[in-house]
Amino acid sequence: MSWLSNVTGEPKKPYKVAKDEPRIADASGRLVVDKSANRPFLAHKEWREQEAARKKAKEERKKERLEKIARGEEVGPEEPEDDEEVGLIGLLKFIVYVLLFILLASKFVTGSWIWEYDGKWTNIKSYIPADQRVFSPKMLAQFDGTDPDRPIYIAIDGVVYDVTAGAKTYGKGGSYNTMAGVDATRSYGTGCFRDHRTHDLRGLTERELSGIQHWIDFFKNSNKYFKVGTVRLPPIDPNSEIPKDCRAPKDEPEPEPQPAVGPKGKHNEL
Repeated sequence: MSWLSNVTGEPKKPYKVAKDEPRIADASGRLVVDKSANRPFLAHKEWREQEAARKKAKEERKKERLEKIARGEEVGPEEPEDDEEVGLIGLLKFIVYVLLFILLASKFVTGSWIWEYDGKWTNIKSYIPADQRVFSPKMLAQFDGTDPDRPIYIAIDGVVYDVTAGAKTYGKGGSYNTMAGVDATRSYGTGCFRDHRTHDLRGLTERELSGIQHWIDFFKNSNKYFKVGTVRLPPIDPNSEIPKDCRAPKDEPEPEPQPAVGPKGKHNEL
């Protein structure tokens, strides 16, 4: 340690440069010692000299080109200006630095490189356009999870999604298997997964419609499930009966009339 070399407490003697040490002119023209501390400044001086020589040579080529044009001689394309070239490179560097800063800040703050974003753009399949098919209800029913060799499809609001990645949920025996192979949009709002396997939205409340929109957005932005096409849905007959709410109390049968019971007489007493 440096303090061990000066245990007497006397002031340290200033460092003196030997007269015979080699010196080099820096960028400002001063003579400095050629040591490691001065190397960055010397390198900058060398770069400035190279840039000056390059610009001088370019000016000479430009002057020579103008002279050829004046004499009517053929010339090649004009060299790009330094400002344009440096501007483009500078812009690209700025963008790269900003992206790196954002990524590092995200990793430091959240522990994730992308601010804990878990949307569909984290799935590589979102960038690969898939063949978008148009299904009929009969075709869609073939992808209900009963055939292990087929993918599992669900439909909501007329859009078909591949949910094979959630086979335990939407496949055979899964808790939401009733929603596979069909457009069961209504059930997403009412929760009647067995009774409302239909796209009929008549009679729903604002809260139920809001619930459906939530699930539409969920599948649309999911990084696990992806769109594979649409389904041609038959129109709803406005005169048909609106699906009953599975949560409503069932109609109870009217009680049968009972014989009137009068006051007890002496013959009823034990």
